[in-house]
Amino acid sequence: MSELDDWVVRAGDALGLDPAAIDVPELLDLTRDVAHGVARPAAPLTAFLVGLAAGRAGGGPADVSDAVATIRALLAGPTGG
Repeated sequence: MSELDDWVVRAGDALGLDPAAIDVPELLDLTRDVAHGVARPAAPLTAFLVGLAAGRAGGGPADVSDAVATIRALLAGPTGG
């Protein structure tokens, strides 16, 4: 298990989340794209906003994917990064 995987398990457990339900590559890809397309500081803020939106929508993996898709569409739009 990598250090990143170990951290996701530990942090997920501490927050009462199922670490297996966290799509780490999807979130890392998104934050990379935001960091390069918008600004570095926007990456962690965007991850927070995705989590907040997903939580308000029900909190499941599909809710996270939907929030990620919304941000990706924003990035691809005419005023995106």
